[in-house]
Amino acid sequence: MKILVTGGLGFIGSHTVVELQNKGHEVVIIDNCSNSSADVLDRITKITGKKPVFEQFDLREKNKVQDFFNRHDDINGVIHFAASKAVGESVENPLLYYENNLSTLVYILQQLTGKSSTANFIFSSSCTVYGQADELPITENAPVKEAESPYGNTKQIGEEIIRDTCKVASGLNAISLRYFNPIGAHPSSEIGELPIGVPQNLIPYITQTAIGLREQLSVFGDDYPTSDGTCIRDYIHVVDLAKAHVVALQRLLENKNASNYEVFNVGTGTGSTVLEVIQSFEKVSNQKLNYKIVGRREGDITAAYADTTKANNELGWKAKSSLDDSLGSAWKWEQKVRG
Repeated sequence: MKILVTGGLGFIGSHTVVELQNKGHEVVIIDNCSNSSADVLDRITKITGKKPVFEQFDLREKNKVQDFFNRHDDINGVIHFAASKAVGESVENPLLYYENNLSTLVYILQQLTGKSSTANFIFSSSCTVYGQADELPITENAPVKEAESPYGNTKQIGEEIIRDTCKVASGLNAISLRYFNPIGAHPSSEIGELPIGVPQNLIPYITQTAIGLREQLSVFGDDYPTSDGTCIRDYIHVVDLAKAHVVALQRLLENKNASNYEVFNVGTGTGSTVLEVIQSFEKVSNQKLNYKIVGRREGDITAAYADTTKANNELGWKAKSSLDDSLGSAWKWEQKVRG
């Protein structure tokens, strides 16, 4: 099958491209390289032995999106990753996030619903749609609460856009994967998380601090109502997450979906505090991490971890890697990149 992956050179996108190619799919990537690098294409090729088709442009340019779909009218499925994703940045620059994360989604859906044939669409959503959930672990039936950040709000609105479109577009089948915190790197250490500039996520900040690129890691708050006062998150290995996208897409391609719009949580089902993550990293890397406790960060919630029963049962998918496995792969990747 011919699959379009937007943001396919990014962290999760590149790992998903690898898994798609390993399953024999033909992959076309669109990426504007705003938070990725074109050399990831060579790294994907090195892992899989096959070079994906790559087009570099910004999906906010509607005419270019139209032109792409006119030239590629045989796409069997779309996995849509392309979006800005930093909570803190979204608080500081909300309009950038609303433009980048919503207009691009609309332009792609317009092209998919304008075709006469069926269209299969996987949306990169997030556990941020739940806000601070009333009950843990979080099931798909948990209420979607008012977002804590513009980033989270774009994921909520994105899901609403897809749901509303599926109600009127008979040929559109879509799945939103609400995932928790992707970490780690491919076992080959050819691809991994390599943010441009200062990392906004915990794990690359940890690895960059350990390797000497950052002086000190800030732990945002130790006064949360958790076992050690730090926030709890569900950290999932990026390869496990990538495989979930392939399985979800296969569900649509084989017409096994229960309805034309479905939602699945993708996580490990286990929550870890920030300090537990630091301890795990220090164990697997044999490095002592320089960190300090600072004040809470705006937009952060206390705890979020998944109930993955639905994905386990209906998709036949389950996360396999442990926190130690994930952090070990992230550290190997960091060492290779800086080596």
